[in-house]
Amino acid sequence: MNWKSIWAVVAGLLFTIIVTTLVDFALHAAKVYPAWDQPLDDRLSAIALSYRIVITVIGAWITAKLAPSSPMKHAMALGYLGLVIGLIGVAATWNLGLGPHWYPIAIAVLSIPQCWLGGKLASRGK
Repeated sequence: MNWKSIWAVVAGLLFTIIVTTLVDFALHAAKVYPAWDQPLDDRLSAIALSYRIVITVIGAWITAKLAPSSPMKHAMALGYLGLVIGLIGVAATWNLGLGPHWYPIAIAVLSIPQCWLGGKLASRGK
């Protein structure tokens, strides 16, 4: 992989992390979410998952658009990276009582299909 390829994947990852974190902060500030030390319930976790899905698809779209070649390959690289990071998140948070167990599992499992969709959206019309 060359630097442009690495940058494409890192850019999509950074976009996803930064934007989801900003939305999290906004929802906590707006009191939609409870205090940071309180767990999210199923309904609030579903809200978090819904915007994470959209943001991750956009992150993969960015990765595919920035890719010097093979946009789907780059988008899927982001998806596999997201799967690994998500699985680490599952293991790290499992016994912390942060919310329902389905949520971190969904974050990990949905990484690949979200990135596939982002890559497909970026590749259409080419």
